[in-house]
Amino acid sequence: MTKQEWKNKTVVTEFILLGFGNGPELDSILFLMFLLIYIVTITGNVFIIVLMVANRQLHTPMYFFLGNLACLEICYSSNILPRMLLSYLGGDRSISVNRCFTQYYFFGCLAAAECYLLAVMSYDRYLAVCKPLHYPSRMNGKLCLQLGAASWINGFLSNSILTFLISNLDFCGPNEIEHFFCDSFPMIKLSCSDTHVVGLVTSVVAGVCSLPPFLLTFSSYLYIIITVMRIPSATGRKKAFSTCSSHLIVVILFYWSILTVYVLPHHDIQISPNKVFSVFYTILTPLVNPLIYSLRNKEVKEALRKQTSKLLAFRGLLSVKKKGVIILNELQVQTQLHGM
Repeated sequence: MTKQEWKNKTVVTEFILLGFGNGPELDSILFLMFLLIYIVTITGNVFIIVLMVANRQLHTPMYFFLGNLACLEICYSSNILPRMLLSYLGGDRSISVNRCFTQYYFFGCLAAAECYLLAVMSYDRYLAVCKPLHYPSRMNGKLCLQLGAASWINGFLSNSILTFLISNLDFCGPNEIEHFFCDSFPMIKLSCSDTHVVGLVTSVVAGVCSLPPFLLTFSSYLYIIITVMRIPSATGRKKAFSTCSSHLIVVILFYWSILTVYVLPHHDIQISPNKVFSVFYTILTPLVNPLIYSLRNKEVKEALRKQTSKLLAFRGLLSVKKKGVIILNELQVQTQLHGM
């Protein structure tokens, strides 16, 4: 059907997110699986933020950026998973056009911000490993705040123009989005307007937001690996690389999936594989981020041990105080009885 024929149809007011399939049994399984993932994601990332704030040992640039990343992952997951859970729970997979644009706007902003933030974290590790003597002076508090703010601001600015262009497209034909959330290419595919310019701008914006941070991250880790390999002792090499190995795992998982979806050439046959790849950077990365950083990082585990010890000591003090109050009350009662 031609574009002109589509324009004679009724304007679409809502989309249908097809997700991963239909069927009561499949919906129940997916609901339980994604609910568990969402709970673990939020709990893990909130745990990291609380631990960073409560423990002065973790008031360093590396953990400042990690706290920003944890906050970003909470927003990231909360933008997509609650809507998906409601659709599996109630069976209603419809979403209004305006809400769809809103979800896409925040998704694109947060994805771009994460690209920049991961690049900043890699630069921080580069300075710590390759320039250890200059690290305290270069990565000071002011620069940390500037880099963190720039990552968030650039992320939100980069997707504003793209969201504006997509929201001005005409949608007057089929309204079923072959995805589990509102994303650019699946929405553009449904438009009955000329989408050539919007599609090109989408690829350009995605490339600008992902390729430079990816190249900076790749360069930083290349220098880190070269520097680590020059360390004479095997123990020293292992200790140096352990400071950034967890970050490298998150970076590989995130960039590999996002570059596959947005930067490689797009054809209709790629929609389903892209839906699978999207799971990595929208659901799995926020999930594994707190797990990797907490389970593979000695400083985080040490901080957790100290906080746990303080909590147990505080609970023990409360218990002793409570017992003391009970004994004191019993003594007062006995004194009153003897007085009578």
